[in-house]
Amino acid sequence: MLQSVIQLTMFIIALALALNLWRLCIGPSLPDRILALDTMYINAIALLVVFGMHEQKTLYFEGALLIAVMGFVGTVALSKYLLRGDIIE
Repeated sequence: MLQSVIQLTMFIIALALALNLWRLCIGPSLPDRILALDTMYINAIALLVVFGMHEQKTLYFEGALLIAVMGFVGTVALSKYLLRGDIIE
């Protein structure tokens, strides 16, 4: 039962990633695209965690932590660039 729920969850998260990619490509404005990219980071983290549960390995959780850190830094840098025009002051 748990394996079928995990597979269904991975499918739903992959669908959410596809919809975020669609928003990233044709988003009407730059803030919408940044938000779609940030949501893609979150969905990638969720997909890795669920896949790690499926495979029963902890290596995927470490990868999810790396994506979380890089996603946060990337979102902050893009938002700062959008507001000020440069990243480093």
